[in-house]
Amino acid sequence: MATDAHYAQRPDTSPKPPHPFPNMTTYRLMTWMNSGSHHKSEAEVSRLVKDVIQADDFNARDLDGFSVRKSLCALDHDNDGKKGTCTFPDDWLETDITLDIPTKSRDDPSKSFTVPGFHYRLLLGVIRSVFTDVQANAFHLLPFKRLWKDPLDDGHQRVFDELYTSDSWLQAQDDLQWQPREPNCTLEHVIAGLMFFSDATHLATFGTAKAWPLYLYFGNLTKYACSAPKSGACHLIRFLPLLPDSVKDVLSSLPRILKTGIAALHTHCRRDLFHACWKHLLDADFLEAYRHGIVLRCPDGILRRVFPRIFTYSADYPEKVLIATIKDMGSCLCPRCLTPKASFYLLGLLKDMRSRIGNLRTYCLDRVTSAQGFIYGLGNTINGSKVQATLGEGSWVPTVNTFAEKLGHLGFDTFRMLVVNFMHECELGTWKALFTHLIRLLYACPGGKRLVATLDNSDDTKTKFRHVPSYGNGIIQTFSNNTSEMKRLAARDFEDILQCAMPVFEGLFLEGHDELVQSLLYRFALWHTLAKLRIHSDTTLSVLEETFKQLSHVTCAAFTTLELPKEKAAQDRKAAHERSCANNPDITSSGRKTKKFNLSTYKFHAMGNYLQSIQLFGTTDSFTSQIGELVHRALKAFYPLTNKLDTPAQLAKHKCRCCVLRQVAESDHSLYASKQVPVDLPVGFKDHHHIPKNYNNPLHIFTFLRDHGDDLAVALDISHCDHVFMDDERNSVIISDSRLYSVQTMQVHYTTYDLRREYDTINPRTHCDIMVLSGETRPQHPYWYARVLDIYHVDVWLSIEATMKRHQIEVLYVRWMAPLADHRSGMSCAKLPKVAFVDKSDHDAYGWLDPGQVIRSAHLIPAFASGRGTTSLCYGKSFARQSGDLDDWEAYYVGIFVDRDMLMRYTPHGIGHPTVVWEILQNCTNAELMDSALCEHNIQPCEADVEQGGSDDDDEGESDDGDDDDDSEESDVQDSDDQEMEDGEGEEDDFVSF
Repeated sequence: MATDAHYAQRPDTSPKPPHPFPNMTTYRLMTWMNSGSHHKSEAEVSRLVKDVIQADDFNARDLDGFSVRKSLCALDHDNDGKKGTCTFPDDWLETDITLDIPTKSRDDPSKSFTVPGFHYRLLLGVIRSVFTDVQANAFHLLPFKRLWKDPLDDGHQRVFDELYTSDSWLQAQDDLQWQPREPNCTLEHVIAGLMFFSDATHLATFGTAKAWPLYLYFGNLTKYACSAPKSGACHLIRFLPLLPDSVKDVLSSLPRILKTGIAALHTHCRRDLFHACWKHLLDADFLEAYRHGIVLRCPDGILRRVFPRIFTYSADYPEKVLIATIKDMGSCLCPRCLTPKASFYLLGLLKDMRSRIGNLRTYCLDRVTSAQGFIYGLGNTINGSKVQATLGEGSWVPTVNTFAEKLGHLGFDTFRMLVVNFMHECELGTWKALFTHLIRLLYACPGGKRLVATLDNSDDTKTKFRHVPSYGNGIIQTFSNNTSEMKRLAARDFEDILQCAMPVFEGLFLEGHDELVQSLLYRFALWHTLAKLRIHSDTTLSVLEETFKQLSHVTCAAFTTLELPKEKAAQDRKAAHERSCANNPDITSSGRKTKKFNLSTYKFHAMGNYLQSIQLFGTTDSFTSQIGELVHRALKAFYPLTNKLDTPAQLAKHKCRCCVLRQVAESDHSLYASKQVPVDLPVGFKDHHHIPKNYNNPLHIFTFLRDHGDDLAVALDISHCDHVFMDDERNSVIISDSRLYSVQTMQVHYTTYDLRREYDTINPRTHCDIMVLSGETRPQHPYWYARVLDIYHVDVWLSIEATMKRHQIEVLYVRWMAPLADHRSGMSCAKLPKVAFVDKSDHDAYGWLDPGQVIRSAHLIPAFASGRGTTSLCYGKSFARQSGDLDDWEAYYVGIFVDRDMLMRYTPHGIGHPTVVWEILQNCTNAELMDSALCEHNIQPCEADVEQGGSDDDDEGESDDGDDDDDSEESDVQDSDDQEMEDGEGEEDDFVSF
């Protein structure tokens, strides 16, 4: 190795760098980035430079004799380092799974089939290692009830957010305390809450490479840490082997087996393989710990007896069917209850709720064992009548449920752990089905093709989705493709469509039907947002329940809906495939088939389980499958680094390396770890807002006014002000050099409803709409809205106590908006708030605003049905039209469903919102209740009421707040519910038809 003196005395012989590089170091770095592997992004190269090359402790001489293989072997504790071998981390095991295939003969024994390559980790070993990890310092070992005090009436409400504050954990802890203690053991009993997520995924865009991982999260850790993919809270447990194609050869060789029997046997083998793998995970040691606990030293140094408990299992419906050991698409679809599919149309009614509670699934091991005796002992077929009669109703299958067999006698409920899957069952399920049917309805309307084209056509001035503005940092993305075609849309895309659907669909349907569609979209968007709340109270849960009841059976008897063009094209492709396979040219596809809206699906049925799931296990973001989908990205990123041989082993090794490096970073050696700081981390996050202090864009005031002399948007007229400024007051403020300094962005920091700090970015060219608290004494709507035209900071000299002092002032120049007087909004009428620009003749149409008054950015969606015009500003270019348009949309809808915090700002249920917001919302609620009562009894307000609360024309302002109608709505719904309880058979009256 070269010495320091050698490096110090070595002459500089580096060649002259080629153009346009300033030096050879930059040239070589750029050459390395743009050659070799194509996975080096700009962000990764920047991180290489900042975190490695420019680190204070980086020394190039340390790389003399460097070997990647040796360093990886040291990281893996792999001493052999033989080329072509892949050694598991020491806590991973590999085994083969042997399946018994029935032969349909009582004389011939079942055939054995071995599935190789089941890679897994012992659950007990993972629990022991996690409790020694640094993250265990943040574990909540004892559950508790979280209570919240109402700032207005001092009442207390129960709060649901984390798993360790849920009813299921509290009940499990109570049961644990009543459990007999181990002999001579006085240790404290605590729970290790296990939350599983499993889903098969494709590892590459092309090809058949797949992996079926199982992830484990600990409910003792806050969900905000679990939802971060790089937090290390996710633990990879196993890779479930897929049933190889060679099993089909074995099944085909069996005598007296028909084609349908082969398909049933193949499905049976998949079930047996799944539960055989779980038998290895739920081994004897785990069962011993489940019953008697294990003694572990917790991070606080205290020995405790830890009992593992399984709370949730997040999976899509096909895997839920495997876990519950029921038929896929059988007569009883639900893995939690025995409600038959024929009764799913009663969604949201009292009969439906009674059926869910009274018909919960309980596993019948004796029946399954008897059915297996018929199959393996007497040669009956899997789907034979004798086997089905033995299993009975419930869509059971002849596979022993490992969870029920191993843990059932210990009080474990296999079916309760199968929690709702919001992403797959709602956004990719119920909402996708509803949106698809709305497109079918548009096609069924007169001029249907033109109406659908209106949603997508970018050349049409009335185009809808493509004119919806984006919002936030990817919260609402620009709709670039034809939305009605739904090509390659992810769950987040369907969520964006739902949040923006009301203004888009307005006016497209016939009169009478349009109002019902708008109401349906409002109710569904409200339920969607409430179901996704990260923190719930007793009040929000009651609102969620009432909203679900209002989502009744919606049909359309006025139109005959047919298949969409893409559905017809799929039918044609299927017919062409059948013709080629059967060599029969007579097989043809029929015309477009009739399609009706189908409520009899499990995904719609699951909507009734959200309230119970939240009460039992916390809010849905604790167990959403989206968390696991984010972890899938890491496996997919590791796949190109493997040699495609024994892929699970290599993926496990890469995952283990990341865990080791994370543990090093979180240990005492954190000084040597890479410091990854998000590029969008807000500056001064504790402050209300942040405006960059740069002077790159100066604006001379008098020059600017001269250049825009004819523009009404920049006319500075203060003659209408209540205060008359004297000369001494004018002279006390001196603007340095008569200049304003314009900046491009501003960050507004705020506290969300769930007590988190977030921020919005205001940009006059892209995200320019804001909301501020209403300044009225008795407001009819809680907020004012404005469009930011520019952001400035100004250097001024202020005369304070006869001394001139320099200050820097921040200010926004805005164009104000006002609610429409003839528009009512809120939960009772299921309409969004509607605003429009203040008329140009009004002195308050434009003005200056203190940035400290801004609450959040607002998502204002054009009211497409109102069209464009020049009502508020003359035709032509103006400083008020930063986008370069010549006219404006006549009105805008306020997107209250753009995110969860935004909705809670229109309801008096935001726990993290300031008390002043609650007071304003309460005043708006009182005004809305008064307005509703007057409208109900057809009473006109007296003059005194008009002077204090607004004129008769201010109907819109009195009902803009989404929660104003909530109380009256709740009382009406409660009365109807009580009547249903008395009548018992009046549920069908709740159906809505349009």
